[in-house]
Amino acid sequence: MRHRVLSVVGRLCLAAGFIVPVSALAQSTPPSPSNQPAPPAAAAPDQSQKVDEYAEAQHALNGPAGNPECVWLGHRVVSLLWRDDLDTAFRHLDLYDRFGCPSGHIQAAFRCLVLHSNAIDPKTADSLNGRVQSCWINPTLQDPPAAAAAPVTAPGPDGGPAGK
Repeated sequence: MRHRVLSVVGRLCLAAGFIVPVSALAQSTPPSPSNQPAPPAAAAPDQSQKVDEYAEAQHALNGPAGNPECVWLGHRVVSLLWRDDLDTAFRHLDLYDRFGCPSGHIQAAFRCLVLHSNAIDPKTADSLNGRVQSCWINPTLQDPPAAAAAPVTAPGPDGGPAGK
């Protein structure tokens, strides 16, 4: 079989005006290091992070919103809505609904994302992804109370509050 392929390729090269020795066609060059795929260990940290996200969501959420397929599609829909890619978001939302995932969770997670948008750095993709993950796990995420909202009183002469 190999001989047939080489002879056909050799004939095609001669017909096209290329003179290539058949022995050169049979030789295989070892792949250069730049063409070799990355070892599986390089992808392992990213893959384990995804598995951890799914496990965290499944542990924190009751019902189908914690299913891996709902988490994956839900993250995509919320991220696409944030980036104003509505056509793609709606296509993903159709899949999300088809898998039986709760559509109300998308709304709650997106509301959380909008309310906490000040924590998203537009130059860092991980910033958006991290916020989407935290809003997916806990859509009612509350900001800690601002320290500036508490009244500040100067201490009195005895070290206690002033005015007593």
